[in-house]
Amino acid sequence: MKVLNLRCSRLHSFEGWFASEDDFQQQLARGLIECPMCADSGIQKMPSAPRLNFGGHQAGDSKASSAEPGGVAPLKNDAAHGGQVEISRPDATNPAVQAAFLSALRQVVTNTEDVGQRFADEARRIHYGEAEARSIRGQASVRQAVDLLEEGIEVMPLPMLPALKETLQ
Repeated sequence: MKVLNLRCSRLHSFEGWFASEDDFQQQLARGLIECPMCADSGIQKMPSAPRLNFGGHQAGDSKASSAEPGGVAPLKNDAAHGGQVEISRPDATNPAVQAAFLSALRQVVTNTEDVGQRFADEARRIHYGEAEARSIRGQASVRQAVDLLEEGIEVMPLPMLPALKETLQ
């Protein structure tokens, strides 16, 4: 079994497990390998080094980063800018950010009912008490989403990745 470090053209990094190098090349040539973050099939193999465990690493050997995990700087109250707070944007190529994003999307899929193309109609029915209150997900056009927001119905667009329709490894 070969474990390869892979990256899509949008710089999302992920692992792929293949029976052999030939198996990887064949799947790549047939377009069967996609990024789990964005479904991009422009995949390239990244260099990797074997992990060598010499047992010499001690806790505290590496310098701690001032940023929080996920590449987000801590919040600061900045009186010099009228009390506004600047938050750095998370690095979408950071594996921890990717994992958190996929985990959050899995939670949405697990804890909502898929109503498909009926999303706007079902959201209205729930909002106006014509249907049982529950968490739903589905597809809506931009116009439908704007109309729902103007009616006071809270909606949030989320990308639904093809990989989330199947078990992610």
